[in-house]
Amino acid sequence: MVRKHAIYALTICTSLALVGVLAGCGGGGGPSVPSEKIAFTSSRDGNYEIYVMNSDGNGQTNLTNNAATDEFPSFSADGSKIAFTSSPDGNYEIYVMNSDGTGQTRLTNNAASDAFPSFSADGSKIAFASSRDGNYEIYVMNSDGSGQTNLTNNAAGDYRPSFSPDGSKIAFASDRDGNREIYVMNSYGNGQTRLTNNAADDYLPAFSPDGSKIAFTSVRDGSNNEIYVMNSDGTAPTRLTNNAAVDYRPAFSPDGSKIAFTSDRDGNDEIYVMNSDGSGQTDITNNAARDSDPSFGLVGP
Repeated sequence: MVRKHAIYALTICTSLALVGVLAGCGGGGGPSVPSEKIAFTSSRDGNYEIYVMNSDGNGQTNLTNNAATDEFPSFSADGSKIAFTSSPDGNYEIYVMNSDGTGQTRLTNNAASDAFPSFSADGSKIAFASSRDGNYEIYVMNSDGSGQTNLTNNAAGDYRPSFSPDGSKIAFASDRDGNREIYVMNSYGNGQTRLTNNAADDYLPAFSPDGSKIAFTSVRDGSNNEIYVMNSDGTAPTRLTNNAAVDYRPAFSPDGSKIAFTSDRDGNDEIYVMNSDGSGQTDITNNAARDSDPSFGLVGP
């Protein structure tokens, strides 16, 4: 009887392990799931560094921790990498690191400024802005830094690229029509099309995870920056924030239900999160330093 019970218990434990339920079989918990994180820039340690935190603001951790200025983080779609901008030689260059801060690797190396990286959906490409041709242009390169190619190539300034979720499009801001507007182009640089068209500045675009929306920053309703969202073809622009402070640099959560952004409504820049309809705006960093440039990612298996 004892042997029967032992065999029965072993069979049950093995079956549970096969479906990933390890509690009671010595595993100490269920299956691992990815956790939602936000990478961001902070000046709390005396200079700008890249931090990461849970999406509710807990677990704020310094990833870069060096004397250079580190800014503008961007998660890869699989959450394994963070591209960012650093200035070890006095000008901005693009770096990449693992999502835990290890393996920091320089990808660009020239006397111009290279900044504002954005991963393609499959992680094989990084779009960025570079001033190497005399003004900022949108470039793309392989994720190892090879094949750096100018996509926009005009006399105006082109800034802050954002890959669409399927990798076929890149949204960006340009001042080629006299003020900053949101444009979109194919990922090879052709088909450059203006999406916004007004006398105010529209910039800092960010695609939603399903590609149907673009969140952006605009001053069209006054003299301060607010967060807007529009359809990815430029129609139906809708204001999400409305206060006397500066609200800018939106970033969608992986499921599209939330938007993180930067606001100085509490006296200095902090990271806020709101629902994608603009409700529930909440400060999640809340300290005396400047916290900005959020990027969502799903980290883990």
